[in-house]
Amino acid sequence: MSPVRPDTDAALAAALRPGGVRSVFQPIVELDTGAVVAYEALARGPEGPLQRPDLLFAAARQAGALAELDAACRVAAFSGAVRHGLPAPLALFVNVEPEVLDTAPLDELLAIAAEAPGGMRVVLEITERALATRPAELLRTVARVRELGWGVALDDVGADAMSLAFMPILRPDVVKLDLRLVQERPGPAIAEIMNAVNAYAQTSGAAVLAEGIENDAHLAMARALGATLGQGWLFGRPAPEPACDRPLGSLPPPVQDTATEVEPGSPFACLPAGTPLRRSPKALLIELSKQLEREALRLGETCVVTATFQEARHFTPSTTQRYRDLVERTGFVCALGEGLPTEPLPGLRGADLAPGDPVRGEWDVVVLAPHFSVALLARDLGTPGPDLQREFEYALTYDRDVAVRAARSLLGRVVPRAHGAAPARTAATAATPAATPAAAPAVLGEQLLGDPALVRRALEATPSGVCLVDVRLPDQPLVYINPAFARLAGMPAEELLGRNCRFLQGADTDPGAVARIRAAIAAGEECREVLLNHRGPDRTPWYNELHLAPVTDATGAVVQYIGVQVDVTEQVLAQRALEQERDRTRGYLARIEELSVTDPLTGLATRRHVEEQTETALWNARCAGDAVALVVVALDAFASIEERYGATAAEQLLAATGQRLRARLRRGDLVARWARDSFVVVLPGLAAGSAGRESDRVRTELAQAARGPVLLAGAPVVTEVSTGAACFPADGDDVTGLLVVAERAAGRLPVSPS
Repeated sequence: MSPVRPDTDAALAAALRPGGVRSVFQPIVELDTGAVVAYEALARGPEGPLQRPDLLFAAARQAGALAELDAACRVAAFSGAVRHGLPAPLALFVNVEPEVLDTAPLDELLAIAAEAPGGMRVVLEITERALATRPAELLRTVARVRELGWGVALDDVGADAMSLAFMPILRPDVVKLDLRLVQERPGPAIAEIMNAVNAYAQTSGAAVLAEGIENDAHLAMARALGATLGQGWLFGRPAPEPACDRPLGSLPPPVQDTATEVEPGSPFACLPAGTPLRRSPKALLIELSKQLEREALRLGETCVVTATFQEARHFTPSTTQRYRDLVERTGFVCALGEGLPTEPLPGLRGADLAPGDPVRGEWDVVVLAPHFSVALLARDLGTPGPDLQREFEYALTYDRDVAVRAARSLLGRVVPRAHGAAPARTAATAATPAATPAAAPAVLGEQLLGDPALVRRALEATPSGVCLVDVRLPDQPLVYINPAFARLAGMPAEELLGRNCRFLQGADTDPGAVARIRAAIAAGEECREVLLNHRGPDRTPWYNELHLAPVTDATGAVVQYIGVQVDVTEQVLAQRALEQERDRTRGYLARIEELSVTDPLTGLATRRHVEEQTETALWNARCAGDAVALVVVALDAFASIEERYGATAAEQLLAATGQRLRARLRRGDLVARWARDSFVVVLPGLAAGSAGRESDRVRTELAQAARGPVLLAGAPVVTEVSTGAACFPADGDDVTGLLVVAERAAGRLPVSPS
């Protein structure tokens, strides 16, 4: 264990000795009855410089003793609960640090828990940092917790979209809402969080717990948000022993989970026995995968995407661009394959599959979100030939249980990040939320302040602008700036000190960024923003990459904010120019793609495009149990009309007929010019029991529309038409089979002998 500093080193050693860490207990109550159903154990260090949990955990992390401290906190929580006689059926909530998930010892706690009268129900709290940092270890820990008969709580839900994305995968028994949901003014973000949480709670039976309830207004908001349990100073502050002044209740029963364990096999093996499988070349799977990626982009940051690529060579430059977009716009993305690094691109989690891993022979894409789930699960058949023609057998399923099991199978292989990206969160965070962001810098700052002259020289030498704002003074003025900040502002220091730095902003500064900065300062949180500032008397615009972090005093209260500014004007302007060029390119490509799938005469889709769209409609219908109808509309006398009125008039007839057919259809229906004198209409998403009647009704309406007179060469011409229809699955299983039945019904093909 490396030393932190003399006094904190001794204090940390004392904390790690038996009995060095103690627990205080905060009640968790049932909102409707006020009955206590559980207590959360919050860690406290020994008397001295590391009594505050944020400083204690920061020192342990710096000294490489985080696992020892985390284990000591759990032992203190269990021992304290047993010593104070936590009565059954109350539960005990304890935390585990994400960085020690794979080494967290749980066995020794069983013996302690068994000493409690009537046993002890334990709920392990996990934060969203564990989700992003160590998903495989997290899933193994959850599986072990379930085996022990304990419960799982997902903590700080709403503080990060990652918690919403992983909720269906973890299946927590308790969803703990971040305190800002009950303490802040409702807005679109809170509505989105509650939409996802309530949907999960209703389908799973999980309990919803609101943290940070300090007054009656918070309590009313917690109830309005759907919480049934609550925690906060309104019900009791953390105390050395569980209070006995309230009636006792019990937590709801655990959430049932049919797939708790980390799947040992592969995503393809998660398909239920008897699942219909189809054969497909690789080229088709590529397009299906791109469609699922587009769905994930639409779902946004509450979405998890897991995928396999067989070999690293299949992760092409175009794939890299698509997955860069997924990383930027979704909650979590991982890609696995032979030879893939642990991070194929920034933010993308990966794994090099071991020899013999069955996933090496699979093509899997899983998309999971609070209200959506889909899995494309395929297995390579080893067929010879060109790469794009390699064949797979596959299933496209919207079964949520299968998608969750498949996602767990892949997440269980993800390599943990080498370094945690988030600051530590201790069991006492709920009691001291403002202190957490500055926990790690606090220890380092105390060391440096031993030589104030060194600190000042370091700040004056840095090329980044640095300032200190005192939040205790009226209008929160600047109380320190370094020379780089004065250069960025374009003003001498004496004209800057004592002013609020809002003077750097202007009318064209993004008000959303300003609002987020103010909200972070009000909440005592750190933030990063890029915003437009103005320099000097002539107000020259420049883009400022700003990082603000709170500075706390010995009591944990936020007293100042430190700001670091970097001029990123060139980068912003270059990025904007690049985005504009990309937008123009996308527009050109979209127009080219539109022309490639559009018949130039009628403006309808081409035959090839509708064939592809119809195949997709048939796959969806197989999964959903729906029906699809195909209708042929043929112009009977087209050749004679062309001979009598000329080619131009015949083309006018085709164009007018195509638009009339289009006008009679639903938004999702498909229509194409199929042959020289015929059209095909596809009606997806029909109810299986009424598809035949519906197709006959539409066929009749289309025939009436096509027969209507068209003005050709100044004369109205009435055209006779023939129609025929076929339905999937009653009349055929693919486009070719349905087309034969429909054309035969329209008289375009001879009737086959019976």
